[in-house]
Amino acid sequence: MCQHVIELAGLTKKYGDFTAVDNLNLNIRQGEIFGLLGPNGAGKSTTILMMLGLTEPTSGSVKVCGVNSTTQPIEVKRKVGYLPEDVGFYDDMTGIENLVYTAALNGIPKKEAREKAEQLLARVGLSGQGEKKAGKYSRGMRQRLGLADVLIKNPEVIILDEPTSGIDPAGVREFMELIMQLSREEGLTVLFSSHHLNQVQQVCDRVGLFGGGKLLAEIELTDLHKVEHGLDNIYNQYFGGGKGV
Repeated sequence: MCQHVIELAGLTKKYGDFTAVDNLNLNIRQGEIFGLLGPNGAGKSTTILMMLGLTEPTSGSVKVCGVNSTTQPIEVKRKVGYLPEDVGFYDDMTGIENLVYTAALNGIPKKEAREKAEQLLARVGLSGQGEKKAGKYSRGMRQRLGLADVLIKNPEVIILDEPTSGIDPAGVREFMELIMQLSREEGLTVLFSSHHLNQVQQVCDRVGLFGGGKLLAEIELTDLHKVEHGLDNIYNQYFGGGKGV
């Protein structure tokens, strides 16, 4: 696996006169949890869509493990697991059936897929819930099922875009702990996009601070332990507001 799993060079996206992402240069290292932090509308989700090959940049390039997202989006899709803010499932199918369906789309045999689905449900804290219809899952359970759905295809990178939206505080803490555990045990590279400063502080090794479509700062969280001013003070310098909304 390459040292820089994600490489963004001069990445720009314009919609008419509006610049959503402006000349973004960023490298994300193998095995780290990298946070995209900034208020809503900062350009985080547009950046992610370009990483996934779902939105074409106006200029610049995106590479995931050396593969160009614009010219080879299908190959990138094989390497990346994506969990959006609102996960879509077949609500009249069970949790396991949804996972097996995703596995089939990725060429995994049905028997192997079911065994793996059961293992992943246990891994994400949904033991005993696999035969329940997805439409009966709570918001927190749906996000956990979404994480299992992401993992069943054996990705090298997982991208989480506002994954804790609508989850109660206890569920958020459990989800954060699960992400850290997966990164440590599986060696996965994780991109975690959020406007919640405290969540990013909790799980990330490094943070890119976004605002107005620009990367305002790159911050190694381990370095902040050596200085008096923490990430919340740096965030406030740019946005002047608390710990996210």
